[in-house]
Amino acid sequence: MCEVAMEEQGSEITDMEPCASLGELMVVTPRRRLDPPLSVVWTTLLYCAELVTAGVLCRTLHDDKDVIWLGATIAFMLVPAVVIQFTLTFIHRDLGRDRPMVLLLHLLQLGPVIRCFEALVVYFKAGKREEPYVTISRKISLEKGQEVHKELEIGQTERTLATHRNAFKRTAVIQAFLGSTPQLTLQLYATIQEKYLLSVRLALMIITLISITYGALVCSVLAIQIVYDNYKVRLRPGAYLCMVVWRALEIATRVTTLVLFSTALTHWVFLVGVANLLFFFFLPWVEFWARKGSLAEGVEKNFSKLGTTVVLCMFTLLYACINVFCWSAVKLDLAHPELIDRTQSWGRLALYYSGRFVENFVLITLWYFFKSDFYEYVCAPLLVVQLLICYSLAVLFMLLFHQFCHPCRRLFQYNVHDCLHCVCCRRAGRGARNGRGNVPPSYSTAATMVLVPEEPLELLDPQNSLPPDVTRQLGARESSA
Repeated sequence: MCEVAMEEQGSEITDMEPCASLGELMVVTPRRRLDPPLSVVWTTLLYCAELVTAGVLCRTLHDDKDVIWLGATIAFMLVPAVVIQFTLTFIHRDLGRDRPMVLLLHLLQLGPVIRCFEALVVYFKAGKREEPYVTISRKISLEKGQEVHKELEIGQTERTLATHRNAFKRTAVIQAFLGSTPQLTLQLYATIQEKYLLSVRLALMIITLISITYGALVCSVLAIQIVYDNYKVRLRPGAYLCMVVWRALEIATRVTTLVLFSTALTHWVFLVGVANLLFFFFLPWVEFWARKGSLAEGVEKNFSKLGTTVVLCMFTLLYACINVFCWSAVKLDLAHPELIDRTQSWGRLALYYSGRFVENFVLITLWYFFKSDFYEYVCAPLLVVQLLICYSLAVLFMLLFHQFCHPCRRLFQYNVHDCLHCVCCRRAGRGARNGRGNVPPSYSTAATMVLVPEEPLELLDPQNSLPPDVTRQLGARESSA
């Protein structure tokens, strides 16, 4: 480990010198200005807007005596709200603290509101009093194609805000896929069945679609931050725009396909939904049992094995609900302490989107042949083509994001270009090898940075093109430089 001198003046730490032994630039940045908790405020606004709009719709349905739609709307409104209260209480560990007012607001389903108020109070009070202690976080920043090792000074206030942000990221995902997705599906189905559109129902569908898109966006960002935990991840506006279009098209197409199929074959849609849910729920457990692994012990120290199993089942249920409607962006590993497999699996990604495209095509085709007379004024073939094109565009934007907009694309051993080149040009490559032709270089053979520790110089010459004595000389020159 490189020893670097630091000068402390009060709470400030000066810049660090480069490490000559490792050839890496180590920088300690001074305490930076705190970013406002905009994600916390946005998640709270979406939660309150959906809750209030669903309440107004329930009042309208009660006046119209629509008991079935009323009961389903209330269920999809309250179930995710209760789960969110438990999640926030669990993350902030309030059960062992004397905070009766906060627990009362959680019972009234207003936990996100008080948490948002707490985060804003912490933000506006930042800098008015001296921090009792600070910690150092070491991250790697990718700047102009090079790795710059940085040490960031983190105070207690910034750590508290980070806890609030992480809690609300989980809240956004739970709200999106346990509440907003079923709610959007229900309201779109009710609109088609009743053959008229209420203004409050339209507002609720718009809010839920925004909530689902934001939840899927959070899933993608969280996956990147977990997989590349050692790196400081920064997404550009173009990356966010690409992900929003990708997720919005993917989710809207999936929900519309399921709703149209349910209007033609009502009872069969339950089989499709349950089959999808059970497949993605048991898939991580089957892989866990096949490897004969042991349950992760880092979920909660005070939990017994039964409590850990219950928490993992709830986590797996959320994972399954996400995958029913869109790509979860991660692979669940129940034996890993972080419950996430950090490997980049292009095969799993391709298999998911290929299978989902085929499933959507089959469902929309069955709807086309068994549709009711209600769609006689709708151009059904055009609607089928539009849905397939929209899902294809979602896949296209996903590929564009990973190829050009991913913040850690330089760390990929293989990128989208490599996979497509391998699939489409396999015959051409065989012909070139038979004819002793030159295969054009790909991203995987170019100089890319990979997420592995520093290797000896001998391993950097995979072709063994240098003699051993030359290799040793080059190694001596690098160490002396």
